[in-house]
Amino acid sequence: MQRRIGPAFLPGPAFDVGDAAIVLTIVVALYVGVRLALASPAVIRGPEINLAPQALPWYALLSLGRMAAAYALSLLFALTYAYAAARYRFGDRVLLPIIDILQSIPILSFLPVVALALTALLPERFGTELASVILIFTSQAWNMTFSFYQSLKTVPTDLREASSIFRFNGWLRFKTMELPFGAIPLIWNSMLSWAGGWFFLMAAEMFSLGARDFRLPGLGSYLQTAANQGNITAVLWGLGTLIAVIVLMDQFVWRPLLAWADKFKIETVESEEAPRSWFYDLLGRSWLVEQLQRRLVGPLMERIDLGLVRRSAARALLSADAAGDGQRLRQWLATGIIIVVLGYGAARAIGLLSTLPGTTWLAIFQGALATFARVILAQLIALAWTVPVGVAIGLNRRLAAILQPIIQIVASVPATALFPVILLFLINLPGGLNIAAVLLMLMGTQWYVLFNAIAGAAAIPRDLEYVTATLGIKGWDRWRTLILPALFPYLVTGMITASGGSWNASIVAEYVEFAGQTHATVGLGAIIANATAQANYPLLLGATVTMILFVLTINRLFWRRLYAVAEERYKLD
Repeated sequence: MQRRIGPAFLPGPAFDVGDAAIVLTIVVALYVGVRLALASPAVIRGPEINLAPQALPWYALLSLGRMAAAYALSLLFALTYAYAAARYRFGDRVLLPIIDILQSIPILSFLPVVALALTALLPERFGTELASVILIFTSQAWNMTFSFYQSLKTVPTDLREASSIFRFNGWLRFKTMELPFGAIPLIWNSMLSWAGGWFFLMAAEMFSLGARDFRLPGLGSYLQTAANQGNITAVLWGLGTLIAVIVLMDQFVWRPLLAWADKFKIETVESEEAPRSWFYDLLGRSWLVEQLQRRLVGPLMERIDLGLVRRSAARALLSADAAGDGQRLRQWLATGIIIVVLGYGAARAIGLLSTLPGTTWLAIFQGALATFARVILAQLIALAWTVPVGVAIGLNRRLAAILQPIIQIVASVPATALFPVILLFLINLPGGLNIAAVLLMLMGTQWYVLFNAIAGAAAIPRDLEYVTATLGIKGWDRWRTLILPALFPYLVTGMITASGGSWNASIVAEYVEFAGQTHATVGLGAIIANATAQANYPLLLGATVTMILFVLTINRLFWRRLYAVAEERYKLD
């Protein structure tokens, strides 16, 4: 029996001491990065980018390698972090606030700090490569984590009861129930993560900070260099190569994965038109794949299952026999050390922020309000068109087969490469830069909502569709009783990641450099971009912390409570 919820949101405090401690930890970490940045080489100059078309295959391979490394880290992070947040008692109070804050940190504001800190600690090229992978990771990980967390919290009760009856331990429950249940939305959000990685690839492979010019050979730096020089021919060559890579990824990776994951859909009747993939069918008929599965993969998975089951049982015995007093003492000692370190770091960070005059703080607050208005407008526009389109694609397999690769291509084309061209047409209009900023936010974040709407519609059991058709429920009544309730958890996931993405996109939307000219509007993103260009670390830290607090407040007062509603009221039971 489900717990009844009031008409609005679940009660409870929006903030607590844990939130303050987490924000303080992030601020101290940013301050440490700033201090390390001051010790980095004074002059950094990356390799020259060759705009000849012959260089594109090698550049595409380098960028694909960075994307793959970041995605592997993102997938591992999403699975482990979401599981811990959904299963452990401290998940809602500690882990969720942490990821709320992490996804709200503007990527393009902490990238200079990360890059400079890594180049101060590591060899220059390796530090720049690692910073690039970290940036792409931060554009991929959060929506995957939120998606899998939402799946874990909405697993049907009958599946949980079945796993309890069969006495599955944590690993077997995860492998046979939780991961399959979340496979479809996880794959769709993985596709979205790749699109998000392409969106920030230009910034990840090439950016400047004062006399330091960070650049890596790759497809993103190729497009960025071509855009900075106004070389439209090179931009078109780069976009053509990017589209070719996206099509190949769709045919050899995403479409086979969707065809494989369709068997995990919860329904009592078989779908009329299951997703198809010629490459998946080819692998299914391959003798080599069959032998690998029988001789290598199968035995290896059995060994892993047996080892994890034994380790789980041994851990349970150790935890039962552990001495509580010694463990409690170590916990108190570690807590004390953390408090001292955070207190010292916070004092130094506050000292750095105190150098900003009151007029600067007022400008930061006004910029935050202006950016907030653009974020809301972009999300409303995205919600208005992505929900009906996503439902149409998710419920119609033939339409999905046609539009899926097109959507991936359009979503993956870096809007930052096209934005200068769009700006040329809008800059002379009244409010042209404001319109352009909202448009770029929309181009970068609407896909979070669309892909989650498609995943939610695709996950609706076919038998429920048949029931509504049999009862003659059509039109708005069908949306109200079936489609919107089924989509609600997915839309919450899409909107919260789109919100964080909009704040991040504001940095490139409100401050644009093209053909030697700088165009800026009032906004927090413009302040952060300007501070980065001038290497103004106090202003960069102050604006970044302000953005974190704004996004965290929105998440606490609105999205966190909607998550609770989705978990309790709109679970598939």
